[in-house]
Amino acid sequence: MTEEAMEEPEPAAETIREPSWRGRKVGLSPLDADDAELLHRWRSDPVAAHEIGIWPQPLSGLRERIERHVEDQGRDDFIVLLPDGTPIGHIALFDQDMVDGTAELYLLMDPQNRGQGHGTDALNALVDLAFGELPMHRLQAVTHTDNAAALTTLANAGFVQEGVRRSACLHRGRRYDLAVLSLLRTEWEALTRPRSWYL
Repeated sequence: MTEEAMEEPEPAAETIREPSWRGRKVGLSPLDADDAELLHRWRSDPVAAHEIGIWPQPLSGLRERIERHVEDQGRDDFIVLLPDGTPIGHIALFDQDMVDGTAELYLLMDPQNRGQGHGTDALNALVDLAFGELPMHRLQAVTHTDNAAALTTLANAGFVQEGVRRSACLHRGRRYDLAVLSLLRTEWEALTRPRSWYL
């Protein structure tokens, strides 16, 4: 072998993850099975585990669940990205019913990036996708009634609390009420903020 043939190949440059949909300051990139470790870390945060009511799950189980989600035609899962490509959250549109035009939203942010408006930005982007590209009429979100951060984020994105499911969640030995919030297409159309496709 020549000396040239024995040289190690240069490592490939790290690929920057490109968003497929954009908000004002964040992008949304489709969730992949390789994101399992990232989601596992975020889901292990005690605040997220409490407020979202996440059941502890091994990494292998989470990877399998993500693989099922990727194949599920009734949901769209995204990683929330900063402009430099840093992943900061997971957002999903699930239980999509194309006949009735309904779906539910889910949002989980990296603990270090909470309280900076990124959650509202990501929600706005996903709402624009649901109403601007899909035939949705009503979007719903459900959270603990004492999850002030989530309630504020949803309100900032235009969601209205329409009711409370009393004592609907058992978590850490205690019953919790769940707030049900929604955003209708007509309410989205009345919002004065720029749509994602103009950003």
